[in-house]
Amino acid sequence: LKITKRGAPPKGGGEVRFVCPVVRSVKPLMFTDSGRIRRIRGIAYATRVSPQTANRLVEAARGELNRFIPDIYIYTDVYKGAESGLSPGFGLSLVAESTTGALVTAELCAEPGDAPEDVGARAARLLLAEIARGGCFDSAHQWMALLLMTLAPEHVVRTRIGKLTPFTIQYLRDLRDFFNTTFKISPDAETNTVLMACLGTGFSNVGKKTI
Repeated sequence: LKITKRGAPPKGGGEVRFVCPVVRSVKPLMFTDSGRIRRIRGIAYATRVSPQTANRLVEAARGELNRFIPDIYIYTDVYKGAESGLSPGFGLSLVAESTTGALVTAELCAEPGDAPEDVGARAARLLLAEIARGGCFDSAHQWMALLLMTLAPEHVVRTRIGKLTPFTIQYLRDLRDFFNTTFKISPDAETNTVLMACLGTGFSNVGKKTI
């Protein structure tokens, strides 16, 4: 994934280039150990505004996160000219990585009138809230884990996620209707997380001859 132009609301104008390999089938997902957070990385971006805006985002976010973990690095990404989209704006993307490879993300884009310090602090608190939810996937990517589990080979697959969001609950209904797949949902009171398990459908890409 390469960002060639960075857009911001309301006119956007961003452009990305996404390349991924073609596979015959997905690997079965067995991911139940969320581990402990060991480092946080991020990108503070700014388009058509002062380059100092990105630095202010970083300082505000670090002010919230440094109390919990020392290994934090947030890059600044400032766009000008043709690469800066059609509207001024700024925002912050954060990723926390655990000892088992789980990735928890949070992202926030500035609204009109927002100060960089407020956006940076709020984005950091969003990340902390996602970490507190527990599980191997953040709330924005619960659906992706469930989809990969559904498309997996015909084996039992399992993962651990945090509290189900309303979107995820509806998505489970959609998976049942489209793939006839139902999940075993086991709440874990000790960690306040949910263990999800299902039998993969064995979906394969018939256009791909080899794995």
